[in-house]
Amino acid sequence: MKFGLVSIGSHTGYWLKHEIEKQSDNILLIEPVKYNLDELKENTKNISNIVIEECAITDADQKKYFYHVKRSSISKLKKHWASGIGSFSKKHILNHKTKNFQIEESDIETVEINCLSFKSLAEKYNIKSINKLIIDVEGAEYEILKSIDYNSIKIEQIIFEKKHFDNTFFEGPKLKEIKNLLLSFNYKIENLDKENILATKNYL
Repeated sequence: MKFGLVSIGSHTGYWLKHEIEKQSDNILLIEPVKYNLDELKENTKNISNIVIEECAITDADQKKYFYHVKRSSISKLKKHWASGIGSFSKKHILNHKTKNFQIEESDIETVEINCLSFKSLAEKYNIKSINKLIIDVEGAEYEILKSIDYNSIKIEQIIFEKKHFDNTFFEGPKLKEIKNLLLSFNYKIENLDKENILATKNYL
């Protein structure tokens, strides 16, 4: 099956609005945080070509503990992006602490969530091709990108966040490894902006 858009870490769908509006093909949105998921469903309820999957994507099918900012703490922290920094690492969230973002352990909720591998996700939805794959998962991009079978699924474009690739606000050897992996599958790599990379399949 052909998907125009697959988004891993879809949040509420707000930042995907433009991408969603452009698509006439199937759209698959993945999001593990319950309050984001509820808003995502509400925001996309009138769009017929969307499927929403409540899980996280990792390198294996499993249950894992996941950490995110409590809904009740978002208004206190006064940052709209606080609801979007869920992670498998509690430290990753706490590392966002600054003078203007006074997050504490008491602001973080721990939940056990279902995780699928990218392979299982593709099998579940019979994914054969993707026009655009967007990955924004607060540092877990490495495991996902490394696990994809690029020979079995045709992916035209991949956009992924790079700024937490090797740790919170750190880019290093893992990012270099994934760039080299994508280059080996004939992707052109470019910085989309200061936080994200665009990889475009180059057909020789």
